[in-house]
Amino acid sequence: MILEALNFAATWLVSGRRRADEINASVRLWARARRCARDWSAHEENCKAFVRDNMPERGRVAVVLGSGLLRDVSVEDLSRAFDEVWLYDLQHLASVRLWARARGIGNLRFLQQDLSAGLDMLRDDAEVDLVVSANLLSQLGVAAERAGLDVESVIAGHVAALRAAPGRRLLLTDRAFAVILKDGSTAERHDLMHGVSLPQSEAEWFWTVAPYGELDPGYKAVHRVVAIRL
Repeated sequence: MILEALNFAATWLVSGRRRADEINASVRLWARARRCARDWSAHEENCKAFVRDNMPERGRVAVVLGSGLLRDVSVEDLSRAFDEVWLYDLQHLASVRLWARARGIGNLRFLQQDLSAGLDMLRDDAEVDLVVSANLLSQLGVAAERAGLDVESVIAGHVAALRAAPGRRLLLTDRAFAVILKDGSTAERHDLMHGVSLPQSEAEWFWTVAPYGELDPGYKAVHRVVAIRL
């Protein structure tokens, strides 16, 4: 709890969006990622490999939408291949910024923006050679549902905006999840895309977001992830 409190306080000082709920959510995700590092590692490596295999060898600007904790896209690879890397999310924790600085990655731009409003900031930007939507889409759906918005329109709108973005466009998203009991049976299944059809995926895998004991001793939450090149 001490580390979480320090991270919150430091982020509050450096954030351009001083919103306690957003920072708290990011800190909680950071703490879960540390606890579940072993269960998340295969998913994170799959995401990084997909981006590495589909990005240009050299480029001007790479954009990561939903960059968050910098765990599922290798900014080190991107920073070597591109002149600049623009990282968009509601919040970037102080610990994340410090991690990048400690590794000498100097061409990152941390940009705080509500991506549910669309991707107009990328429209007709000729310098952008790569756009990655990194495990963001399902979260836009969750936020839309909580706000009482048309979830299907928000999800479909993000995919359409990504298609219209400049450069190469890559989509990483968890599209469904299941609650698995200790005996291996499935207690629940949910469609995180709310019926919206996605383009054909190039790769798919399962991600144990919450292993047994993280949310409850009796079940784990497993998400199905797809990697799509638009």
